[in-house]
Amino acid sequence: MTPIDRRQFATGFVASLATTKNSASANESPQTATPEQLHLKPNGWMPNSPWPVLLYRNALPSTGDLASAMERIFTTNGWPPQWRNGVYPFHHYHSTAHEVLGFAVGHADLVLGGEGGEPLSVHSGDVLVLPTGTGHCRISASDDFLVIGAYPENEHWDICRTAPSPETLASMRKVRFPHSDPLTGSSGALPKLWI
Repeated sequence: MTPIDRRQFATGFVASLATTKNSASANESPQTATPEQLHLKPNGWMPNSPWPVLLYRNALPSTGDLASAMERIFTTNGWPPQWRNGVYPFHHYHSTAHEVLGFAVGHADLVLGGEGGEPLSVHSGDVLVLPTGTGHCRISASDDFLVIGAYPENEHWDICRTAPSPETLASMRKVRFPHSDPLTGSSGALPKLWI
């Protein structure tokens, strides 16, 4: 996995989408609108979240330029992409943003919720929505594994690898509620399930 400057990618990418915000075609529509829900409790130093992780299996067809299709759909639904890369091979969480991971190419085995947490295999076409504080880590991946990382508008991610301080926990509770599902918009599953 070649590292990239994710913030530099975001600046150029968001600018390039300005004219294509509503250009997702009919064949890019999500195939499933009902996600699996994974409820994770605090685990060791990993805070996790009272909101469920949402897993959309086979959300989009694994044909054509799936990465670009995911980027268009996420942008249209208020979750502009900030990077293309993979998933870090260490346990971490984000305290400043919710995150959607669109699996565009390949497959991987992940663990959610911290050490000893929930094992999860993901494949091209799957989409995973992680509420703030959710632990995640890549265990293994195919050589071509490619992920689209996106966040609600005006949210910027951080990387946390230790237990949150009381101040960080207080800050996490103030992260803005996303009023739109990254796949299906404001009428989608997320606003109904994250209550």
